Amino acid sequence: MMKWGILGPGSIAHHFAEALQKEGESILAVGARNKEKGQAFAEKFDIPRVYEGFQGVLDDSEVDVVYIATPHAFHYETIIEALKHGKHVLAEKAITVNSKQLDEITALAAEKQLIVAEAMTIYHMPIYKELQQLVDAGKIGDIQTLSVNFNSIKENDPKNRFFNPDLAGGALLDIGVYALAFVRMFIQEEPSEVISTVTKHETGVDQQAGIILKNKKGQLATITLSFMVESPERATVMGTKGFIDMEKFSRAQHATVCYVEQGKTETIEAGETEKALQYEVKAMKELIEKDVPHVTLPYTKDVMKIMDQLRKQWEISFSFE
Repeated sequence: MMKWGILGPGSIAHHFAEALQKEGESILAVGARNKEKGQAFAEKFDIPRVYEGFQGVLDDSEVDVVYIATPHAFHYETIIEALKHGKHVLAEKAITVNSKQLDEITALAAEKQLIVAEAMTIYHMPIYKELQQLVDAGKIGDIQTLSVNFNSIKENDPKNRFFNPDLAGGALLDIGVYALAFVRMFIQEEPSEVISTVTKHETGVDQQAGIILKNKKGQLATITLSFMVESPERATVMGTKGFIDMEKFSRAQHATVCYVEQGKTETIEAGETEKALQYEVKAMKELIEKDVPHVTLPYTKDVMKIMDQLRKQWEISFSFE
């Protein structure tokens, strides 16, 4: 059994700790900048070791793997330190802020023979394995077009993580990473053309955007992101023989498949939305148990490159980059 350390006891960390316990994993330590929050978190989940700050967890020789749940502005430095201390790492999305950071992490993980993975639900939900098999079998023909909408109203507070540039705020790095991961999973190769438009918040970060992606095979994707409106979280994959339609795609457990040629519709179900974080835990355990040097970033590098291009187009950068 692996011994986990949790860095940053925020709301997502509470859900992840529950997932760890349901999977029978051992949570040995928690690190928190606020000692009181760390103590409360430890009491709730019966965690024996509480450290003020993160260094204590990283120095703890009995911790095998760390889960990083801090704002993504701090992921790079924390992941680097964790790897230097010999820890496997599972970090929340977005795993880093830019490609340069990710490349450095990838190189260090390979050198240390450690696992680094992004806690991206789309990569681990069972429904996506079913859909990939369906696509690979040619059931909906050749994929031509994808459409993704991900919109969520956020409190208009310049200091919160959604709009604060010091915390790498903006819709792209928060919810856009899901939309881009979805697209990259279904297209055959990374986009060669990236076209976009953006509306910025008063703090300078992106608050909504329209994005068009196209690769050299002619596959086209359109993405709408917004922190200003609410709408169904929906994604559609369109092929020459049919299409796949998904709601709440980031943690989906079912999808509707329309076979145009046959004029019929099928509902495919796999996995459970409520177990989304448990699937991440299982995937991380499997990677570590393989006992081989491996950095599991299936499409993350491509997604990060796209986000770099978009922020360059929008002239959005962060002071700490």
